[in-house]
Amino acid sequence: MYLLGSRGPMAGFLPPPGFYVQNDFYIYDGDMRGGKSFPAGGRVVSDVKAQARTNLLSGTWVLPHEVLGGNIAFGAILPFGRANATAGVDIDAPRFGIDAYRSLRDKTTVFGDPVATASLGWHAGKFHWNVLGMLNVPVGDYRDGQLANIAFHRWAGDISAALTWLDPERGLDLSVAAGFTFNGENPETNYRTGTEFHVEWAVTQYLSKDFSVGLVGYHYEQVTGDGGRGARLGSYKGRVTAVGGSVGYNFTVAGAPITTRLKVFREFNTTNRMKGTAGIVTVALPITAGQ
Repeated sequence: MYLLGSRGPMAGFLPPPGFYVQNDFYIYDGDMRGGKSFPAGGRVVSDVKAQARTNLLSGTWVLPHEVLGGNIAFGAILPFGRANATAGVDIDAPRFGIDAYRSLRDKTTVFGDPVATASLGWHAGKFHWNVLGMLNVPVGDYRDGQLANIAFHRWAGDISAALTWLDPERGLDLSVAAGFTFNGENPETNYRTGTEFHVEWAVTQYLSKDFSVGLVGYHYEQVTGDGGRGARLGSYKGRVTAVGGSVGYNFTVAGAPITTRLKVFREFNTTNRMKGTAGIVTVALPITAGQ
């Protein structure tokens, strides 16, 4: 449920009290070749190739009140997008009454599960840090038995912490965020993804007040294996690492500051996951601030 690469520059910075809107457009193209088996939608498939084009619209309300010396914020994320998937073979699919499929293809454009968020952030000189909680609410358009899905059809929670060291004089931003995702069981597939660890980092240099470039990366690894009656491949622990670059540009429209950033990642060191290229285009702006 946690979108790898979603946090990067300024990850530890919680903005001043106000209401903020952010839109992330996520692009992913990946595959899993070599006849390796892969669980998807209650099936076991191989030679998988998938693409995702997902828009995530989020709103965050930072309250003026302090809790434990920091500001608290609440928000929500609504995903909507398109997914395409192909697979060479569906191996042993008794739920569907036949033993194998060939040349499987599936595509869909749907709403995913909404995510509720809550965070608490602090500031001390050049240091900014926060903790973030996320809850996946399984009410999206899940398609049982299909290869392409955006919704997860399971409860899931994520807890993470982020730290940013920002030196305005040097124009240097060093940020890191790490956390764990805890997954419930999908009642349609009887599959429970294990507990997942994720860490992201970013080194960003501002070349001017409005323009910045940097290096970004992430690492994901399951710390416990998959389970449930539907886990026919066993614990199936996943792992992936990615590195890439980012470009940011800030500007104003009718006096409103708008922040934009492009991040591109190339994955490697994969185990029991697809390997691919991911891109995130982010646009963020305050609706109200300083209230």
